[in-house]
Amino acid sequence: METILEILEDIRDDVDYETAEDLVDGKILNSFEVLQVVSELNDAFDIVIPASEVVAENFNSVKAIHALVQSLQ
Repeated sequence: METILEILEDIRDDVDYETAEDLVDGKILNSFEVLQVVSELNDAFDIVIPASEVVAENFNSVKAIHALVQSLQ
């Protein structure tokens, strides 16, 4: 999870990602930032996140992102 936190903090460092549960639904991350996260995750974890998985529920929290990454590894 540390790598995911580092990726998120590189994109926006003004968010408390450890407690945030509505990163997308709360408009904390915009669509461009979510695509940046997807790209960084793909590179960092050597995975491919399909477009069908780029939905709010997979990116609303660090826990959700971590679960997505684990399911694709």
